[in-house]
Amino acid sequence: MTGNSPRAVLAAEWIKVWTVRSTRLALLLTFVISTGIGTLVAFNWRGDIEHVVNFSPLAAGLYSVTIGQLALIAFGVLLVGSEYSSGSMRASLTAVPRRGLLYGGKLLAGTLAALAGSTVTVIVAFAGAQAILGPYGTTLTSDGIPTALAGAITYLTLICALSMGVTAIVRSSAVALSLLLPLLFLGSQGLGNVPTLKPVLQYLPDQAGLQLMRIARPPDDDRFGPDYTSGTALAILFAWTAAAVLGGYVVLRHRDA
Repeated sequence: MTGNSPRAVLAAEWIKVWTVRSTRLALLLTFVISTGIGTLVAFNWRGDIEHVVNFSPLAAGLYSVTIGQLALIAFGVLLVGSEYSSGSMRASLTAVPRRGLLYGGKLLAGTLAALAGSTVTVIVAFAGAQAILGPYGTTLTSDGIPTALAGAITYLTLICALSMGVTAIVRSSAVALSLLLPLLFLGSQGLGNVPTLKPVLQYLPDQAGLQLMRIARPPDDDRFGPDYTSGTALAILFAWTAAAVLGGYVVLRHRDA
């Protein structure tokens, strides 16, 4: 690997991503958890459709990815954190002295892997749930569905990048997970709809993600979910991700490995 070639650095980081056993395991778990929970929800709803409150075929197919993201978060965290815990970050910096280049290559390789895994997971989870719902389901070409699926893929991909950035800041997988899990699940566990907390919690990444996926609120019920549009949700997610990524770069730039 040469420290002067972005292509070589990216290629090396890409190989490194796929030679780590946790990569395949994390992406597989993301897929299995998301599609598995989506399947169970769809079976349960179809079997008792008349008693389902605020039924939404889109929610049946996509809400499960908010649980499956746990494995994708772990993927991003371990991709960076394992280099610090094993001491291999020193070797990486020796091979690529330009820290920004190394960091960018690692971030891009991890994000591309997350994008590929997220795309397959979201499409299969959605399509599987709709097949099970049968006449109660919807299709990939229905109004608003392509946008919602693209939002889900974007959310999962950015969350992985955010996780990598946070880990680069704290330089510990355990600390990163202890920070990320409350941050990404505090709002989605109902607290985001509590009137006194909603003004703040609605701007957390998970709430923005639900809005991007169009499952933040029941159909025709404005009492729930964030008080902003999908465009604003995307801007919020980009802001969180950019802050984490930039913070990770600053720490790597100014601290020894």
